[in-house]
Amino acid sequence: MEREMAVATPRLTTGNPLALLVEEIKAMDIDAFINTAIMVAIAATVLAKLTMINHSIGRGWTAEEMAIRIPIDNWDLYNDILSNHPVQTKAVTSATVYTIGDVIAQRSEGSKMGELDRPRILRSLLAGLIGHGPLSHFWYERSEGVFNDVLHLTAWWSFVPKIVVDQTTWGPIWNNSYILLLGLMKRESLATIWGDVKRTTIPLIVSGLKLWPLAHCITYGLIPVENRLLWVDIVEILWVTILATSAAGAHAATTEEKAD
Repeated sequence: MEREMAVATPRLTTGNPLALLVEEIKAMDIDAFINTAIMVAIAATVLAKLTMINHSIGRGWTAEEMAIRIPIDNWDLYNDILSNHPVQTKAVTSATVYTIGDVIAQRSEGSKMGELDRPRILRSLLAGLIGHGPLSHFWYERSEGVFNDVLHLTAWWSFVPKIVVDQTTWGPIWNNSYILLLGLMKRESLATIWGDVKRTTIPLIVSGLKLWPLAHCITYGLIPVENRLLWVDIVEILWVTILATSAAGAHAATTEEKAD
């Protein structure tokens, strides 16, 4: 029995780091290798873009100068792109966050690297790209206009009614839109999608109340309207993890009910 286990599970005995890496890659299943390669490629590309922003003028800079200038210059570049292409920029930002959130959600559900559901990740990416980013842009712009120009609520405490409106209108609308988008991309029946919506609406509102009122004190109290989505997307890495997990759980429960 011990011999069979030794044969079935080869041990990595080499002391050469490069050879050890090769052996570990060989030991991976194909899905784990593909998922890891995709993540490494994306991370390397993003890191290269961020760190090479000053490559033409940064020769001779000290590490301290680079540590200061790189974040500042990337922030300035982001805001320049945001001012010229607000909807597209926010769409890509939300797509990135929803992708990260779904990966985290799957890992927190116990999925190993080779078990990550790539179609599910793609659906979350598209939900952020075509849904959350563009819709959030118009929500923050229009709601700010209503409060400032129609209701004339500009005092320091105006963030309170903004949070109330956000949590009672935009929050539930987007949560259900997310479920709808995922269902349509999976080509599910409207009955199945409606079952998922009914199953998740109240739990997501309750879960949201644990996070968003406090986060939105900063959103509506301190952050300029053009940068609100970026702040919200940072917080949403946590929220999307909750949202994606709830959506997957609701769909599984609906499927089990139909099977019974």
